[in-house]
Amino acid sequence: MSGSRFDVVVVGSGPAGSAAALELARAGARVGLVDKAAFPRDKACGDIVGPRGLQVLSELAVPRPHGRDVSDILVLGPTGRRVRLPSREGVTYPGHGTAVTRVDLDSLLHDAALEEGATPLRGRADEPLWDGDRLDGYRMHGSREVRADFVIGADGATSHVARTAGLVDARRVLWGFAVRTYVSSDVDLPVISFWEPSSWRAFPGYGWAFPGAGGGANVGIGIATLADRTAGARAARALPAFLGHLHRQGVLAEPTTGTAGHLGGWLKMGMVGTVPAEGRVLLVGDAAGLVNPLQGEGIAQALGSGRLAADAIVQTPGDAVGRYRASLKAAHLPYHRVAAALQVATAGRPHFVAALGRLLVVAGRIDAIAGGWSIFWNELLDGAPANRHRAVARAMTRVGRILSAPTPAAAWFAATLPAGGRGRGRVAVPSGP
Repeated sequence: MSGSRFDVVVVGSGPAGSAAALELARAGARVGLVDKAAFPRDKACGDIVGPRGLQVLSELAVPRPHGRDVSDILVLGPTGRRVRLPSREGVTYPGHGTAVTRVDLDSLLHDAALEEGATPLRGRADEPLWDGDRLDGYRMHGSREVRADFVIGADGATSHVARTAGLVDARRVLWGFAVRTYVSSDVDLPVISFWEPSSWRAFPGYGWAFPGAGGGANVGIGIATLADRTAGARAARALPAFLGHLHRQGVLAEPTTGTAGHLGGWLKMGMVGTVPAEGRVLLVGDAAGLVNPLQGEGIAQALGSGRLAADAIVQTPGDAVGRYRASLKAAHLPYHRVAAALQVATAGRPHFVAALGRLLVVAGRIDAIAGGWSIFWNELLDGAPANRHRAVARAMTRVGRILSAPTPAAAWFAATLPAGGRGRGRVAVPSGP
């Protein structure tokens, strides 16, 4: 039986895992980078790296991916009304995002990690290996053992690392499922749609039509299921009708069912239900639930959390968990506590969501509200320039914090990421989400 020993084993080589492996290898750590897929490979995604994600790529000294710059967001209301949310340059991020396929982005990051010295390990991390009560690595398919001082779980929303380390409470996870396709119709601006399949009954999620990296558009729809993953299939069933809706609203020039195969994937949102780190295990990206609950963005959070995890291990190996938790809390807690509570409050309430969608597109015609909404919704408050848009976004965050204080989501964060404490550790290992 063959085996290898590393300083860190990173399970999953998407944006989060590759960013972590890149930083660790650059710092001189021996890094094993595990992935079951051969690169290049595709993933279900909206294919946009937002402003925060572009800034992290710059800080990682990774060449800017080839793609198509996108800026303002067009919100399509339930009745066809539109509001344009501005994208402005921040103090710590550019004023635009870039449309780039996951094939290209993930390959760019994966190759960068390998160039810095990370060791590629092709295969699935199957059986967990323990040193006492500490997760020490995995036995991969073919009986190869891979062990390390630290394990980084970057293996997506349904993370095997998170489950085997006992860091997931399946009853609390805020699940979503999204499916996308590519169409030949071009769109000028990213479109987010509040869609009502029938009047005053909103679809329980979000729809989008984003400019394609090389022309055309990436179109998809996501559904919020909370802890009930059986409801995910509804998104795939609804996609053809949603494409028809976008054509009737003039977003897509031609009727279509999609020019490429539909591809779907699970989302774990808002951090709720997953302990981000414990012992010698750190979870990053989707594995940690770092997906925006309100609009589904996850690439920027994946890149940022991968870098934070690597920094925690390199800078304070004796308290990497404490440092990483504190970093996540500072970076994401103010927003995710509010956004997760809002997702829970609106799920299963189609009439309320329909009314909210109508209200937002009317209020969004006021410039200060549109700009503040854009900053808040895209989790860009930290680093936003000091102006009326930032003031509105800050007010939204403060009001949201007050309103969300008595919710179960707030209680989860208080227990898991408390002030001045290590918080909740392992939870009961579920049979599977």
